[in-house]
Amino acid sequence: MLQKKICMVGAFATGKTSLVAKFVYSIFSEKYQTTVGVKIDKKNLEVQEQELNLILWDLYGEDEFQKLRTSYLRGSSGYLLIVDGTRKSTLQTAFDLQKKVEQSVGKVPFILVLNKWDLEDEWELDSENIEAIEQKGWTTIKTSAKTGLNVEEIFYTLASKILDG
Repeated sequence: MLQKKICMVGAFATGKTSLVAKFVYSIFSEKYQTTVGVKIDKKNLEVQEQELNLILWDLYGEDEFQKLRTSYLRGSSGYLLIVDGTRKSTLQTAFDLQKKVEQSVGKVPFILVLNKWDLEDEWELDSENIEAIEQKGWTTIKTSAKTGLNVEEIFYTLASKILDG
C-alpha cells in the first residue's frame, strides 16, 4: 500500500478541519475549532486500482499573527489550497501560500478548493475572481464541508493527480 502525505493549507477559518472531518469521519460541526499546530488524520482509499493510505496534515490557518511553518510541508506529495468563498481576502492568502509551498516542496500536485458553497448567497468571490484562477490553469473545485458537496471528489482528484505525476 502506498502512503502519501497531503497538507491542508489556507487562511484561518476557511474550513480545512471541517473538510477533513467530513472526509474521514463523515461529520460536520458548526462549532469553530482553531487548529493549533497540526492535526494529523489518516484515510485509506482505492484510486486507479491502487490502495492508498492518505496521511492528512491539517495545518493551522495563516493570518497576520501566524505564518505557515514550511517545515510542516516536508515530504508532501500534494496539498489542498482552501479558500473561503465568503471571504475574498482568503483568495489572496491562498495565492501567497501557493508560492510559499512551491518554494518549500517544489511543484507537487494541488487543488484550489473554493469552500462554503452552501453559503453561496454570502459569497464575496465573483466570476472575475474565479476566471483569474482558471487562467492560472489550476484545478478548482467548489465544496461544502457542511453538505458534503464534492468533499470526497477533492481528495480522490488530488490522489489521482499524485499517482499520475
